[in-house]
Amino acid sequence: MNKTEIQEKTNYCLNCKIKPCSNKGCPLGNDIPTFIKLAKEEKIEEAYEVISTTSVLPGICGRICPHMKQCEGSCVRGIKGNPVDIGTIESYIFDKAMEQGLSLKKVYEKYSSEENKEEKEVLKGKKVAIIGGGPAGLTCAAFLAKEGIDVTIYEKYDSLGGILVHGIPEFRLEKSIVEKSIKNILDLGVKVEYKKELGKNLELEELIQNYDAIFLATGANKSAKMGVEGENLQGVYGGNELLEKDMHPDYNGKTVAVIGGGNVAMDCARTIQKKGAKDVFVIYRRAEAQMPAEQKEIEDAKKEGVKFLLQNNIVKIIGNEKVEKVELIKTKLVKKEGETREVPVNIENSNYIIDVDYIVMALGGTVSDETLTLGLTLNKWGNILVDEKYQTSISKIFAGGDLAGTKGTVAWAARSGREAAKNIKKFLLF
Repeated sequence: MNKTEIQEKTNYCLNCKIKPCSNKGCPLGNDIPTFIKLAKEEKIEEAYEVISTTSVLPGICGRICPHMKQCEGSCVRGIKGNPVDIGTIESYIFDKAMEQGLSLKKVYEKYSSEENKEEKEVLKGKKVAIIGGGPAGLTCAAFLAKEGIDVTIYEKYDSLGGILVHGIPEFRLEKSIVEKSIKNILDLGVKVEYKKELGKNLELEELIQNYDAIFLATGANKSAKMGVEGENLQGVYGGNELLEKDMHPDYNGKTVAVIGGGNVAMDCARTIQKKGAKDVFVIYRRAEAQMPAEQKEIEDAKKEGVKFLLQNNIVKIIGNEKVEKVELIKTKLVKKEGETREVPVNIENSNYIIDVDYIVMALGGTVSDETLTLGLTLNKWGNILVDEKYQTSISKIFAGGDLAGTKGTVAWAARSGREAAKNIKKFLLF
């Protein structure tokens, strides 16, 4: 993105006083009109400082947020035309800031004052353990470290990033951007212990004894199941695990059905298509307009050759030991009393069968079995139950991200990490 292009994009912003893009659309509440105005004036340092007050992952959010369902979807410009390209502008600010040698550390040091000296004295020596180095954990770590709190992240892999590294494909998010973002946070003094996993070589009780507070952010990366016949046959994969572990079979010349309509489904379908599959079908029980995936991702999948079987529901998976076929049934959308959106209802006698070699269940994630044994209260969906402070049933333990049932985007996970950090600070002070 060159200066001329970014100028065109920033000039398009009306600099609204009511800021619907920020106040309504952005989960993080970024002051979007202000950082766009500063970018327009080529004040990259100031623009980056504005973003850094609310977000520590702008290079990532700018690239992969579902902007049309968040900030850009609330843009006034979008009422009678295209919205402001907020994501591209945000990404540009981050990239230029890094080129100029700016960092979170420099921003925080610049605005660190003699204020709150008493608070800082109380917080000195306080230790917080963060379990999981994904968007929620990284954000929480950054905002705690900003306060001078001793922070250690425990990560099950040998690298940080969580879904950013082990879930989102390179073609959607360059790993170099993730690496820059992580380094930016670690430079605040955040420590990391790698290859540490709860229930295996890391015990919650020990952490409770050794730390003043704990933030759980291990995600919900275990793929959900439908409970249909044949789901345990060979050749049925979980979408989350497939992306996370990158253990794909040989798709060359094969037909693959991907069940689901979210971004995980799109990532799976596009990855499989790029790996040489003959046919990739996305099967979703609702219409395209109701798909949770970002529209751009849907359009990109179509361009790449992915086929869509919309308003189709899976009945059963057929095969002896391995997947051979899948039985589908067509659906219609019906408005039911008490429901906020139309509900898919199976159409009687509309069943049909297609041949497939593999099936990928991309239906969202559930928490790991290890999480269920922690002794914390769960909500009705099986996530860790937290209150408005992101505090669990054990007072010194907080939780966020998908583990606590946030809305499934990086920005919402980051928001939970930031808000949890604020409340952890209060907990440590009092």
